[in-house]
Amino acid sequence: MSFSQGLSGLTAASQALDVVGNNIANSQTVGFKSGSIAFADVFAGSQIGMGVQVSSVNQNFSDGVLGMGNSDLDMGIQGNGFFRLASESGSIFYSRNGQFKQDENGYIVNNQGMFLTGYQATGNPPAIQPGAAVGPIQIPNGQMPARASDAGTLKGNLDSGSKVIDQTANPFDPADNKSYNSVTQLDAYDSLGNKHTINVYYVKTGDNEWKAYSSDTTSPNLNDQGEPVYQELGLSFDTAGQLTTNPAKLSIQGAGYNGGAPLNFDLDMDGMTQQASDTDMGSPTTTGYAPGMMNGYMVGDNGQVIASYSNGQSQLIGQVVLSNFTNPGGLTSKGDNTWAETPESGQPSTGVAGTGNLGNLLGNKLESSNVDLSKEMVNMIVYQRNYQSNSQTIKTQSELLQILANLG
Repeated sequence: MSFSQGLSGLTAASQALDVVGNNIANSQTVGFKSGSIAFADVFAGSQIGMGVQVSSVNQNFSDGVLGMGNSDLDMGIQGNGFFRLASESGSIFYSRNGQFKQDENGYIVNNQGMFLTGYQATGNPPAIQPGAAVGPIQIPNGQMPARASDAGTLKGNLDSGSKVIDQTANPFDPADNKSYNSVTQLDAYDSLGNKHTINVYYVKTGDNEWKAYSSDTTSPNLNDQGEPVYQELGLSFDTAGQLTTNPAKLSIQGAGYNGGAPLNFDLDMDGMTQQASDTDMGSPTTTGYAPGMMNGYMVGDNGQVIASYSNGQSQLIGQVVLSNFTNPGGLTSKGDNTWAETPESGQPSTGVAGTGNLGNLLGNKLESSNVDLSKEMVNMIVYQRNYQSNSQTIKTQSELLQILANLG
């Protein structure tokens, strides 16, 4: 019986050393989760056991340390969850290795060519649509199309000490700087991305009373006589300098230019004040932009993939999802830093990082292996001693049998 006991001990110690060796070999593997071995005794209807057996090899899914990534598509998970990957055949795998890149078609893939899945942004401007399906994320390589300006904001202060202009004697004329007190310039874009320069003129017509005029200097609307048409808005302030005109919307209109659609949107001036200080309009803003080529992309800390363009704009491309399991230890390892679902793991819960029981996803980070090398070295010594001890029991049993043989 001692031979079988010792042999089982040798086998178990050998397998334990295999686990330790695998942990040490993968100590530098991104996202690797260390394994540990569990033993169970063997009985066969007697008080003396028959030896030992390996009951299971478990994986430790605790977090590894997050370090800096090497590319714009590197990602690291902090807390619960796995990257959800799809093979070309449609099989689903899960991984903690956040080393990703683009393939020849712009899809985000891992080093084995599996597709990283998430929500693809659609529309103009792109956004994650409610109920969007989870699938491979593709980064487009074309240019961002132009967006026409459809709104704007102008906030600032008009100097209450400005000179009152008599418009009867001196009607508004952009060519005559004596017919207005000040002017603000802002940019807008038409449907093709053509840039239009808009001037907003301010005329003080009385105490606490102003008029604002808008003009598209790039492509103005013209009347039947071929003269520019200006849009007008009256602005009234109370004695505290607060705007009483409601709503304060100045129409911005311009004719079609180089094939683009005419401009037609409102400039929100609700934030205007009138105080005894210099006229200052700050930084006017309008929606819309010219077309642009992609400069690069990044992964935000919420898993959003955002591209930047030469027109100064950024655009949402997609959002990476994470999956978690009731029993991650029930996953089966498939190699290449991946696992697959099993009945023991339960079904995955999939969603955006930082929601539910899912951890956080950090861009430009990589999760290192969670192998503790000092602990593995100690385990290796322990299992080596265990192997030696079991071999000694076999040797001793052999010597006892030899003695019995000699007595005969």
